[in-house]
Amino acid sequence: MKFVVSSSELLGHLQAISRVISSKNTLPILDNFLFNLSGNDLEITASDLESTLITRMKLENTDGDGTIALPARILLDTLKEFSVQPLTFDINLGTMAVVISSENGKFNVVGQNGIDFPALPAIKKDKKFSFNINADVLLAGINRTLFATADDELRPVMGGIFIEASTDKITFVASDAHKLVRYQRSDANADNNASFILPKKPASLLKNILPKEQGPVKVEFDDKNAFFSLSDHKVVCRLVEGNYPNYNSVIPKNNPRKISVDRVEFYNTLKRVSVFSNQASNLVKLQLKGNQIMVSAQDIDFSISAYERIKCQYEGEDIEIGFKSVFLLEILANIGSQDVMIELADPTRAGLFLPVSTDNEAEDLLMLLMPMMINA
Repeated sequence: MKFVVSSSELLGHLQAISRVISSKNTLPILDNFLFNLSGNDLEITASDLESTLITRMKLENTDGDGTIALPARILLDTLKEFSVQPLTFDINLGTMAVVISSENGKFNVVGQNGIDFPALPAIKKDKKFSFNINADVLLAGINRTLFATADDELRPVMGGIFIEASTDKITFVASDAHKLVRYQRSDANADNNASFILPKKPASLLKNILPKEQGPVKVEFDDKNAFFSLSDHKVVCRLVEGNYPNYNSVIPKNNPRKISVDRVEFYNTLKRVSVFSNQASNLVKLQLKGNQIMVSAQDIDFSISAYERIKCQYEGEDIEIGFKSVFLLEILANIGSQDVMIELADPTRAGLFLPVSTDNEAEDLLMLLMPMMINA
């Protein structure tokens, strides 16, 4: 088996899928890339058992078909040092010896039998569900929600993005019990209602490869696995099992106090004032009075405090509410509009954060943050 490939093109494809390889693999074969040559199509796979990434390349100069596993670290470290040039891979499938020839030299590697590489899971036909979604919509859904997922081993369902497909919209939800993000797109839908929980790692992998993608992504899943088919890549992952909590029940409905404020000004003020907050609690207080917000923080242990006033548009009675500054900054950083609308009921109920304007009428973004107790 023999093929010629551009060093830079091969490196690009390998780097895109190498993120899936774990540093502590249970199976030694998973420290390799699986090369599968069929005609002029080269398919390269990387996996950590839970998630698998496959990339495809069209080659012009090939001879023979076959499968071999090649060491990932050696390939990546070698390819990084090449200038752009054609490389010839000459593979003896009997001895698993590989000779990589460049313009000026030869490199000898020993591969492993591709049969030992774990096979892809199959989707059960009786439980299969599929829909198509534009790459930019899927990317936006992941970008908006990924930061709000939890690292909670006791509640694995909170460690992923809940993707809910229905006949009129697709909804992405993430929550860590302190903050919640719900992102809906009415310009994407499915033939039937179905949902699954996408784990954090494959969501991060998709986030890295979707920006280069155009056109639709085919999503297929059953109760155990999901397949995302892109033009040059395929992402296969094991889903988080379990039922996602009823997120709609925690979104407060009647919020009489509404504040509209410049998002960047509010964000920068928070960054300055939060330096003076208690390092354990990160508590910042927001005092709403008239058309201004007073943002304050203090750390009694070190006798430091700070406050700053910013202008806003406010409807409602005076209120003082406390939030964890780290979470509040994350939420403001992930809202795109110039102004942000904050809706509050009282100091003990969650605050809603919404973009005042949006470039896309089909998107609906809602973020929620639980308040903190203010010690009198």
